[in-house]
Amino acid sequence: MLSLRQCIKENTIMKERIAVIQGLRSPVAKAYGKLKHIQADTLGSIIAKELVLQIGIDYKEYDEVIIGNVAQPANAANMARILASRAGFPISTPAYTVHRNCASGMQAISSAIASIHSGEGKLYLVGGVESMSNIPILYSDNLRNLMIGLSNSKTILAKLAVLKNFRPNFLKPVIGLVSGLTDPISGQIMGLTAEILANEFKISKQEQDQFALNSHLKAQKATERGILKEEIYPIITSNDSIIYDDDGIRFNQTLKALEKLKPFFDKENGTVSAGNSSQISDGACMLSICSESHAKALGITPLGYIKDFAYAGLEAHKMGLGPIYATKKLFDKTKIDLKQIDLIEMNEAFAAQVIANIKAFDSTQFCQKTFNSAKLGQINENLLNVNGGAIALGHPVGMSGARIVLSALKELKRRNLQTGLATLCVGGGQGASFLLEAN
Repeated sequence: MLSLRQCIKENTIMKERIAVIQGLRSPVAKAYGKLKHIQADTLGSIIAKELVLQIGIDYKEYDEVIIGNVAQPANAANMARILASRAGFPISTPAYTVHRNCASGMQAISSAIASIHSGEGKLYLVGGVESMSNIPILYSDNLRNLMIGLSNSKTILAKLAVLKNFRPNFLKPVIGLVSGLTDPISGQIMGLTAEILANEFKISKQEQDQFALNSHLKAQKATERGILKEEIYPIITSNDSIIYDDDGIRFNQTLKALEKLKPFFDKENGTVSAGNSSQISDGACMLSICSESHAKALGITPLGYIKDFAYAGLEAHKMGLGPIYATKKLFDKTKIDLKQIDLIEMNEAFAAQVIANIKAFDSTQFCQKTFNSAKLGQINENLLNVNGGAIALGHPVGMSGARIVLSALKELKRRNLQTGLATLCVGGGQGASFLLEAN
């Protein structure tokens, strides 16, 4: 007899496609900038509400709300529930928050897919949101303990005895963002894991800078042509103006400007700079999903479909290779190959990380050693991140997985193509890949 987990896995493989009815996202804003005043739950609720209203299906028809988020705010425990309530969902609609680092937005989607395939529900609001501006600065353990000691002291003499232990270095803050971007398994901040791949795959800084330049130029072109407006809902900023577009794109970026930026993580021997890394950002992305048959019953023509997905684990210090690990697993599962993929969205955590995956996909030696298989094949870079990626757009970590699914489906439809791949690396040593199909 199969376990529930095995049944869900079988159903994920064997059952019908999942329809993405429609999706919507906020502009991605540089952290500590135009969206710094909006907490994650509020930002997500704005996009969720607008998406539900645009689709026109009553709130009460949704079985559940599932939202991915990494830096879960202390002021909104189970942020998805708060978000759903603020977006207008009835009190009877359950909601929960999921966390798989950079794949949190994808985890929200796949959690809903498992529920659909197991018959728990039919229609779900899913997505991801992150306000990296509002990741807190924390007290040190020493200062925390001293403050607790003061609070527990009943007399002036007792309080003075506690204060005698105070040292000025107790006031040194703990930067939550830095802690969150440092992997406790490998002990390395994410940028150093990119340096490892740059060394292993012999990727120069110039090669990384050129990739970063291309990301900005593609994003600039997409913005100027109004392509990204098809997926963005404008948000009121901290000074009561309106942000319509992603604001991390450096218009008219040049290779010369990128080359001037020094290595940031390994200042002596490194190649990974702020210019060829993703930006820390704020943003939200929401999708409405159901089974293909339920979409037909509703009389809805969806944006596209999720055919299948896969997650994979790997060494934490090489987490950037997550896309090839997860995609290999996905291809084995679906019996599809790279030649059948018409469009690829691979999250640009770092230029070195994407380039390393491009090289690994096309390396017989790597694939034989790692998977005991033939190489996956050559990625056509003309079909990769065609409207720019996180280096230009930004990487709100809980949002990005949902964003690349939405962006890929929009572009498949725009280009009249059939099959897409959305994939990303995950801090801690994981990868996620989703196989997408146009309507």
